Amino acid sequence: MDERIEIIKKWLGTGSINIFGMPFSGKDTVGIHLAEVLGAKFLSSGLILRASEKEDKEIETEMATGQLVNTDKFRSIVLPYLAKQELSEFPLILSSVGRWEGEEYDVIEKASDAGHPIKAVIVLNLSEAEVKTRWDASKSLQDRGDRLDDKEEAILDMRIKEFNEKTAPVIETYQKRGLIAPVKATGTREEVFSNVIDVLMHFALTNEREIPLTEEEFEENGSGTVNIHGEAKEVDPGEEEEESVSESDDIDKEEE
Repeated sequence: MDERIEIIKKWLGTGSINIFGMPFSGKDTVGIHLAEVLGAKFLSSGLILRASEKEDKEIETEMATGQLVNTDKFRSIVLPYLAKQELSEFPLILSSVGRWEGEEYDVIEKASDAGHPIKAVIVLNLSEAEVKTRWDASKSLQDRGDRLDDKEEAILDMRIKEFNEKTAPVIETYQKRGLIAPVKATGTREEVFSNVIDVLMHFALTNEREIPLTEEEFEENGSGTVNIHGEAKEVDPGEEEEESVSESDDIDKEEE
């Protein structure tokens, strides 16, 4: 995988990759690993906002009921991270930064102005049934900390509803810009991560433009199709995978 990583690093520069997906699709797991192997900094909307819960009860209430935090809070708390001086020399791996329709335009502009233009948007495709299966498993494993938004199935249903109604249009905006990199999120963590590297490698090798491939070009090259509500076709087969972990600032890691 080393050669592929170096190619992706060169293509990415100090740009950014945003990652979206249903709850339990592994956004933070993939993002942390990707940041480590690419020498990037990892930023997660969920982690940043959860770190602000103690000081802002409105955020705590919204997140505890499965709702997305309102756009004003996103703009004042999360968006400034993109322009942090200490991150200026690094590429950024973003986990669902800008989840509410309309916020993607703020992210695109702020990231570009800060020298981190969005180079690709990974969509981790997972069916609602698989989301519920993973949620059930997490209750036994207790592997996600004491998150209020994981406690009840009704809250999970709200999170899925919020994704379908508010985040799906964000993904469609990126799709129209030719930035979508769809990845099937089932399988082992190693398999999913290998598929992520495959699709980013495809971007790096076939795209010397500022805007990556369109969905039609993906399909012509056999590299997958977008289906934000369920499964995705397999990406081109890759060769290897690699392990590691990363972090950004002082925010504790946890999968979103």
